[in-house]
Amino acid sequence: CYTCSGVKEVTLLGQNVNSYRDTSVTSHATTTHLAEGFRTVYKSKQGGMRFSELLDQVSRVDPNMRVRFTSPHPKDFPDEVLQLIKERRNICKMLHLPAQSGNSEVLERMRRGYTREAYLALVDKIRSIIPGVSLSSDFIAGFCGETEAQFEDTLSLLELVRYRVAYLFAYSMREKTTAHRRYQDTVPSSVKGQRVNAMDVTFRRHAHHLNAQSVGTVELVLVEGRSKKHVNQLCGRVDANIKVNFPAEQPALVSPDSELSRQISPGDYVAMMITGSTSQTFRGVPLYHTTLETYDPTRDEVFLAQYERERLGKMNVESGV
Repeated sequence: CYTCSGVKEVTLLGQNVNSYRDTSVTSHATTTHLAEGFRTVYKSKQGGMRFSELLDQVSRVDPNMRVRFTSPHPKDFPDEVLQLIKERRNICKMLHLPAQSGNSEVLERMRRGYTREAYLALVDKIRSIIPGVSLSSDFIAGFCGETEAQFEDTLSLLELVRYRVAYLFAYSMREKTTAHRRYQDTVPSSVKGQRVNAMDVTFRRHAHHLNAQSVGTVELVLVEGRSKKHVNQLCGRVDANIKVNFPAEQPALVSPDSELSRQISPGDYVAMMITGSTSQTFRGVPLYHTTLETYDPTRDEVFLAQYERERLGKMNVESGV
């Protein structure tokens, strides 16, 4: 039994969190299901509650509570997990899909349990099942013996998938790992740094383009509080986990059908007009208060048209027309 009274967002946290299986719990599940084309070095567990069941139960606690999870492994995204994410409005459609490398030979040395082709096939499946899904990832540059050609495969993967968020690192050898026992850290630090910079440039170009596509649309924002960088602004996050900064003193309508307005507080769900973007953040203008359960994006066409009329009116006044 889960109780989260008053909680507006919860994150299921764990290393390979979607590999979760609680064998102390009686369940109808039999064996672990992996995404097609993926394998694991770990022995499959029998019985117990799987991640899909945990996610199902948590998402039922409160339809107005957002649910996220991190950090998953791409092998544990079977169809039943993807279908559940699609069906539940309160499970965020932002999935972390750590790739680490775009080259199959490097992935094999990393013991990741999949090829480049299997990873791309999973990306295609996710996007077919969950339209509009946003993806984030982890990448390592300069793993043991990585050649320039192999690194180019990583850059091309970044180009193909187009992530909203990416965490990019230079490889660092750690003791008591398989790589420490088997391989030599042969890539110079300067080369690793150059490769991280190249990944960053490629990732940010696509992230900037993806975020720019949201300008002029309405997003549902869960308000978190004051912006750390701008004292006169509040901030919140959209479903895709992108931060939105907006004027702190600007109220929002009580509801989409109301003419009354009230101030915005942390924990509020607010429909927000996105007016600007960078590769990492949005700027917005609050429109109206709502809830995650009742939010209806089809209503937003009226607000978009009204906002455009007001914008054109201000432009005419400023130009003296």
